[in-house]
Amino acid sequence: MTRDALLALGAVMAGATQLSLPGSSFGYGELLLALWIMLSLGRILAGGRTVLTPALTKLAGFWLVMAIALAFGTIVAYFTSILYVTGLVHDTEAYLLLICITCLAAAEPDADYHLRRSAWWLIAIANVTLAVQLAQGWAWLPPANIESWYWDRFRGWSENPNQLALYCAIFGTLALHLATTTSNGWARFLAVASVIFTFYIGRLTKSDAYLYTSILTCLTFLGLGIRTWLKTAGNRVSLSRQALLLLLIGSFPMAVSITPYVLSEASTLENFAKSLTKDNGGEATAETAELRLYLWDAAMEKGVQSGSMGLGPGPHVDRPPTWERQFDFLTRPFEAHNTVLDLYTQGGVISVLALAWLVGTAIMSAWRAKLDALVALMVSIVIFSMPHLIIRHPIVWFALTLCLVAGRPREIAPRLEPIKVV
Repeated sequence: MTRDALLALGAVMAGATQLSLPGSSFGYGELLLALWIMLSLGRILAGGRTVLTPALTKLAGFWLVMAIALAFGTIVAYFTSILYVTGLVHDTEAYLLLICITCLAAAEPDADYHLRRSAWWLIAIANVTLAVQLAQGWAWLPPANIESWYWDRFRGWSENPNQLALYCAIFGTLALHLATTTSNGWARFLAVASVIFTFYIGRLTKSDAYLYTSILTCLTFLGLGIRTWLKTAGNRVSLSRQALLLLLIGSFPMAVSITPYVLSEASTLENFAKSLTKDNGGEATAETAELRLYLWDAAMEKGVQSGSMGLGPGPHVDRPPTWERQFDFLTRPFEAHNTVLDLYTQGGVISVLALAWLVGTAIMSAWRAKLDALVALMVSIVIFSMPHLIIRHPIVWFALTLCLVAGRPREIAPRLEPIKVV
């Protein structure tokens, strides 16, 4: 139980990038996760049992392919471009940490049980830490050298608001999964309360990606819930089932019939959509989109120039001209702010295909286990990965490993029959 709580604490604190050990660049999250790794290795060295689960096989295969792709990319970069050593070391350390976390978690004898217990710890710790961050942001508690706001966007202990938004997106969907799979009434109530609380914090970040992710994740979960309800209903005829079927059948002609009215109110809808963005007018959103498009185009060009083999760990995109004019003293390259394109610039097309296979496997694992909230969780991660680089965050890999082991039946130790003495 101690290791489960430690893993959850490390995953939560990994997002507190404003907090770091005195005189070191390492954060408390990395320290706690390293401690969890040492305890897990100590358990194995002390004779603890490990299991070669399907999830472990998939994760080990993925990381092996990633290591080979990144190694080839580094060789290509050595002969064709300038290596950014700091980024190379930083990303390599992050990948090594993630390899240990995912493989050791999947090798547990009851991986699904331990990860679920860690998930409960994670939600509890997240609620406490988010409440403390909110209290500091509202000046109810001393800030302790923490800048809780980035202009008018809440970032808490994170380096930027988008990072906190990513954690809120995963916290909320994990809490939804726990709420829909527990039989304890109080636990379900606390999990649902956590969903509401984390959504509130996520909206304070004013992240457009968080808003879109929340909407699409909610629609995915509702759609899967309707599918499950219709399947479990079987051939039984009920008034609610017939009403839902009629609603689904009539939704298309209804949508067609109201289209002219929707078009006539297009300006109102546009203003409503802009009111949901970070600046209530959409100007900052448009500037962000313009920057993203420039970085994505530059990342695609870099990947093609490397022969689709990548350039190794670290950022490789040339800095935007406007940014260089403002910050001429900064020479390090940019990240593409897109997980697929960043991985394409690092490990080439092989690493992208490997990641797509692993994510697809995790989604299918949760789908076969009929865990709708976990499928929605993977959908939220995929959506959030489009405008951001999220592959280095431990919380993402915690969620992905949880989905990979979902539905695997727990192993039951064989019962020893008493020896009959004749």
